[in-house]
Amino acid sequence: MAGYPAVVSTTPESQRAAAAIPADDVSEHPDVSAGPKSAWAQSTVAVAAGRPPREQGAPLNPPVVLSSTYFSVGKPGPGERVYTRYGTETWDPLEEAIAALEGASRPGLVFASGMAAVAAVMSLVPHGGRIVMPRHTYQVALQLANELTSRSAITVDLVDVADTTSVLAALDAGGRVDLLWLESPTNPMLEVADLAALAVAGRAAGAIVAVDNTFATPLGQRPLALGADVVVHSVTKYLAGHSDVVLGAVVVNDPDLADRVIAYRGTHGAIAGPWEAWLALRGLRTLALRVDRSTTTAQQLAERLSAHPDVLEVRYPGLPDDPGHDRAARQMTGFGSVIALRPRGGLVAAEALASTVRLWVPATSLGGVESSLERRRRFYTESTTVPEDLVRLSVGIEDLEDLWADLDQGLRAAQS
Repeated sequence: MAGYPAVVSTTPESQRAAAAIPADDVSEHPDVSAGPKSAWAQSTVAVAAGRPPREQGAPLNPPVVLSSTYFSVGKPGPGERVYTRYGTETWDPLEEAIAALEGASRPGLVFASGMAAVAAVMSLVPHGGRIVMPRHTYQVALQLANELTSRSAITVDLVDVADTTSVLAALDAGGRVDLLWLESPTNPMLEVADLAALAVAGRAAGAIVAVDNTFATPLGQRPLALGADVVVHSVTKYLAGHSDVVLGAVVVNDPDLADRVIAYRGTHGAIAGPWEAWLALRGLRTLALRVDRSTTTAQQLAERLSAHPDVLEVRYPGLPDDPGHDRAARQMTGFGSVIALRPRGGLVAAEALASTVRLWVPATSLGGVESSLERRRRFYTESTTVPEDLVRLSVGIEDLEDLWADLDQGLRAAQS
């Protein structure tokens, strides 16, 4: 809305990424923005970023502010709060922390859901524009892109994102490209894209380069450092981490892109609730512990599953013989907590596995403290190139041996 401020934080812009640093002497403390100057590990940033300034008597944790509007007289000045749809104090700490983890130069932008964040980024594509995106990516992102083909006359080219040559060919064909949408590892096939090479090519083609970093998390890879313009998260998943919040986030460095995304959020009302933002920040504090545990367990489960007599195929970038292993080893600092498997016996065995496990939770979504699994083609909207019998496993933080025993019995029972 005209006259409403785009930047709504009461914390000065120069300090927002370093909100955990004592306000009285910033120079003596490392910058928690997790950028090149940062002296703190990512695990420390997850705990320290987005804290209130260290002032006598100040709270350790940011409070929840429950107000839909703010006292305001006359023309609002820059940075003044007016109405919660345009910003609230409760968003700021979470936005600061996510940006710090991604190594961004400006605060992130939280949204009501991961798809609200996806929609905001796809709104940057003009009428009649063109999107190049993976054939395997989050299915609802594909749905939205397909919807835009009829609603906004947008052309969508689907590519095998692991095949860099084919992606480059798509960028060179058919005129301008407005958005190169990437996801790595992909959902649910766990293909690994060469993000740095594709970011260079996408920018050369005039495209905005966006990366869905939900699976990898900022602890596994930081797309902005690899050349991306935009990073998208379903905060619902690993960042919040407890399957009790639905939120999304967009992270950018470019001020113009940020202003456009902020305007979309305010106009379309795709905003996060204050309680959800507060819960997500609380969950974020244990991100490093959760990711370390689940990734370590996922590696061991993938290795055991590869040798299981009732498993036909395992996909996991941490396996040396996985097609994406070498690229992931160069590009990522961890292989993630998601495994894809195909049991012997096809569709029937895959459905039986979901019905017979007792510890693993048969459910959609992922990234929670609990381990879950799902046959992805149970949704008619899932890509038809995803095998009917592919089961996606989201590894949580339970005991390795308990998880393995449940999977093993489930796989054996699925054969009977």
